[in-house]
Amino acid sequence: MRYVLMGSSGLRVSELALGTMTFGAEGWGVDQDESRRVYEGFREAGGNFVDTANVYSDGRSETFLGGFLADHRDEVVLATKYSFSRSKDVNTHGNSRKNMMASVHASLRRLQTDYIDLYWVHFKDHTTPIDEVMRGLDDLVTQGKVHYVGISDTPAWQVARGNTIADLRGWTPFVGLQIRYSLLDRDVEHELLPMARALDLTVTPWDTLGQGVLTGKYNRSSDASGRATLTREVPARARGIAAVVIDVAEEIGATPSQVALAWVRDREGVVVPLIGARTRAQLDENLGCLDVVLSAEQRSRLDEASAGRTPFPHNMISNTVSDEVGTHRPHQH
Repeated sequence: MRYVLMGSSGLRVSELALGTMTFGAEGWGVDQDESRRVYEGFREAGGNFVDTANVYSDGRSETFLGGFLADHRDEVVLATKYSFSRSKDVNTHGNSRKNMMASVHASLRRLQTDYIDLYWVHFKDHTTPIDEVMRGLDDLVTQGKVHYVGISDTPAWQVARGNTIADLRGWTPFVGLQIRYSLLDRDVEHELLPMARALDLTVTPWDTLGQGVLTGKYNRSSDASGRATLTREVPARARGIAAVVIDVAEEIGATPSQVALAWVRDREGVVVPLIGARTRAQLDENLGCLDVVLSAEQRSRLDEASAGRTPFPHNMISNTVSDEVGTHRPHQH
């Protein structure tokens, strides 16, 4: 396992992050013993970046992790999130300072720790001003309860505005961006990924296997069930993309999951994919993506199979060439 810097900070994180949404989840999740095996397998592989959220499994994910890392807390880059809540209390939802402070203290108790390495805003709400969010996060850093901050599932303009305000006022900026990204969903390539490169944010994609579609299981069996089929059938386009992933996997002796993860890891910019697993065997398979090398021709086939519509104004800009102005910058004198 290699390590990369988290955005513009000096924090070193492993090139894969362990997502723990399955830890403690009832029905489709993982019990405590298997969760520990998954966690220990990730650590044995050299992983140090572990991601959870206050809402995962009603807090059980955080509780499990608190016990797992108790005797080596400083060796782990621990990330959690706030914004969501199961409570009916009106002030336990969203990104307000009140909910932020209550949430971080509750997470610290469940995680059995004095500090959180990376604290994510889980999503953009529709009421809290971004300067309130940035000031509150900066206060947490000043207090030593949080070391770094990031943001998830938020429009690019709002993230950029937050970091601009932080820069102008000397507050703590976001160093990471967590977004949905896979061969099945490449919408973030138009705004969020270019913004992340411009602002030096490390991208940690989630749902990198497209709710399991890119494992190929829905192509192999019409009776396969999972998260992707909870509310609807798997679309034909998704099966078509998975078919190309399967073909590439067979060519190089890898699994479809490993190919799908390798494609994400190959994207421009610092990308640290989140990998999740319900069993130690699944974790080991996903870790195998570190050994997968895709050829230029294979990447091109995957790109073409998964390409989507380019939205405005990017479709106009990409087709606009100014021969009069030219493409070279003038010499500076």
